[in-house]
Amino acid sequence: MRFDIVTLFPDCFTSVLGSGLIGKALAKQIASVHFVNPRDFTTDKHRKVDDEPYGGGVGMLMKPGPIFSAVESLPVMSRREVIMMSPQGQTINQPLLKELASNYDQLVIICGHYEGVDERVLDLVTREVSLGDFILTGGEIPSMALMNGVVRLLPGTVGKTESLKLESFEEGLLDYPQYTRPAVFRDRKVPDVLLSGNHAAIAQWRYEQQVARTRKRRPDLYKAWEEERGRGDGEMG
Repeated sequence: MRFDIVTLFPDCFTSVLGSGLIGKALAKQIASVHFVNPRDFTTDKHRKVDDEPYGGGVGMLMKPGPIFSAVESLPVMSRREVIMMSPQGQTINQPLLKELASNYDQLVIICGHYEGVDERVLDLVTREVSLGDFILTGGEIPSMALMNGVVRLLPGTVGKTESLKLESFEEGLLDYPQYTRPAVFRDRKVPDVLLSGNHAAIAQWRYEQQVARTRKRRPDLYKAWEEERGRGDGEMG
């Protein structure tokens, strides 16, 4: 998959893209990341990418011209999505990451700054995406999260693909508690069932823990899971 990041600050991606599974995926050419800076497409001597909003207001807006030129300079692949990182967009979740990883070969990600971007930039955009209901100084951190979530789903990034199927949110539930050696740590013991070798009992315990944990920590997810399960039961009947 090809990622094209439209950003004023490409250097801030260096550490993230060179570390861990993401760095390995890029080294194996499972994905590639390219940067384009709107400032390189300005036409004035000060290379100005922002201006005051019409009608007044606090702060500055990114001008449409440099962003349009930056995006239009990129190659166009057939399965392409142009994403604006924006607090007004749909919130990143696992189904969205799976959709992007499965259905697209190129993701162009526009990182806004200042007080936002000129509304006409949205003419370029096929999807707005948000990290959550809060404001950051720019779209770089959300774009890193989006890239990380998508790349790890691409074939070859994660060694054991089975592990992807057992993670939080994959079945609408949070993950179950997990433990490793030692069996006792600071008087806390690993649950006996996990030491039993009884795989059926372990699977049942894990499922029960997922349900209980989701009900307690994320009642919104639990409610959605119950509703989905109810629809499924109805279809079976």
